[in-house]
Amino acid sequence: MRLALKEAGLAFSQGEVPVGTVLVMDGSVIVQAHNQRERLNDPSAHAEVIALKDGARIIGNWRLSDATLYVTKEPCIMCAGAMVNARLGRLVYGCDDTKAGAVKSLYQILSDKRLNHQVEVVSGILEEECAEILKMFFKDRR
Repeated sequence: MRLALKEAGLAFSQGEVPVGTVLVMDGSVIVQAHNQRERLNDPSAHAEVIALKDGARIIGNWRLSDATLYVTKEPCIMCAGAMVNARLGRLVYGCDDTKAGAVKSLYQILSDKRLNHQVEVVSGILEEECAEILKMFFKDRR
């Protein structure tokens, strides 16, 4: 999660919402990413989507069932959907997102038994640090 927080710091310094992520397989970091919506003018350029796409390309398989994705903030609907579609094995995230969270806060997409895949979830890892960088970013914007 500390590596994901470093990625969130990069996003912050680039004027992006500070969300960072790290994709890990077999104990090795496969991809590190951060939000890039502003830089790429791409509404889908969330850290999680970038990491899933790059990770699938790197390992040569869109199925990421043996991978763990570390993310600083609870994923949104789009990102949670991408995780289900990638057959992600495990998600570890920092702080909840009470306004748009699709894992626990508003929706429970990753544990919905009606879908063809469920993702193991661990939350609250370095929660305060993950929440603090977001608070600082939005405080500066207001």
